[in-house]
Amino acid sequence: MDLSVDADRLRDDIEATAAFGDIDAAEGRGRTVLVGTEANRRAREYLVDRMDAAGLDVTVDAVGNVAGRWLPDGADPDAAPVAAGSHLDSVPEGGIFDGPLGVYAALEAVRAMQDAGVAPDRPVVVVSFTEEEGQRFADGLLGSSVAVGDRGVDEALALTDGDGTTLGEALESIGFRGEGRLDASAWDAFYELHIEQDTTLEDAGVPVGVVTTITGITHLDVEIRGEANHAGATHMHDRTDALAAAAELVLDVETAANAVVEASSDSAVGTVGSLDVSPNATNVVPGRVEAGVDIRDVEYESMETVVDAVGDTLARIEGERGVETAFERPFDLRPTPMAERLREAAHRAGDDAGLETMDLHSGAAHDTMHVASVTDASLLFAPSRDGISHNPREWTDWADCAAATRVLAGAIAETAGAE
Repeated sequence: MDLSVDADRLRDDIEATAAFGDIDAAEGRGRTVLVGTEANRRAREYLVDRMDAAGLDVTVDAVGNVAGRWLPDGADPDAAPVAAGSHLDSVPEGGIFDGPLGVYAALEAVRAMQDAGVAPDRPVVVVSFTEEEGQRFADGLLGSSVAVGDRGVDEALALTDGDGTTLGEALESIGFRGEGRLDASAWDAFYELHIEQDTTLEDAGVPVGVVTTITGITHLDVEIRGEANHAGATHMHDRTDALAAAAELVLDVETAANAVVEASSDSAVGTVGSLDVSPNATNVVPGRVEAGVDIRDVEYESMETVVDAVGDTLARIEGERGVETAFERPFDLRPTPMAERLREAAHRAGDDAGLETMDLHSGAAHDTMHVASVTDASLLFAPSRDGISHNPREWTDWADCAAATRVLAGAIAETAGAE
């Protein structure tokens, strides 16, 4: 099904949302929208107003997830709905498309069906999840984790920020602590449109990507303990330098990931993204290092290969350098395949609209990962200029936003039973 979308209306909504939490940026256009802040309140209120204007029945659950339900004339009110959406929060000094594009593309898909007189058999729900970015109260994907039952409502509301404010208090302060729990398992299907955050689509000159698999993610917290000592008075052969040992870990993670890419999976990546060095003084041999390791791939076996390599490195540097090591694995998400029936619907929608689509994987986590555990889910991508994201220079051309929304609208309409 080919549905015309109002590109200007979509742009207006994204640009209006960009004004909430806007920042001064040397280049591009940025925003900072953390959950429970004034900027977040304004973004949420604007969304509710736009949902109301489109005739949606709006609800807010206990953790602030916002849902607008459209019941077309003649649709079965008891049928499992087709849902679509994303999030409104951002990273500090982030861009204007990450999240809001998915929310307002979903709303525009509903408005496009309304404008065309298309009446699906099922209700359609537009969703904005709370705290996808994980910048204030959780590691990320908070609202969707509650919606699928992975995290309890009370547990989520009790989460605190760095100042001791709970999520419940923050939502209450902006008027978005609602009631009940949004239940994603009650949906027939879920679609999310997002910017790609890579250059695959841009390099191929294709306006819409259909994700096959969302990458798995493992985080390792590594501790390396040596002995702090005077940088001038400690001979080189008497040192147990924790940072020098950590340097070997950094390079070995890179080597292990490259080996996996060469041998089996070109989507595998390994990163040591954080180092906490103690005592962190120029004239002291480092006595302790805490390192954060991020490992991702669409093949879980590949991820395990890099994890094993980390263990091997730690055992080796203990023997060779005399350090003590330990590591924990606090975060482990397996790769998430997308539903074939929804992927096929998206490709058909692209064909009907005369828009090229292509399969690709997602190297970043999205709320769709959680939703896919309880119902069929699909993730679509629009191109990102130079692959830049989480940055004021993040940019997706407005024509590409409209094209991807057109495919989204067609896929939602087909899945919801429109003819």
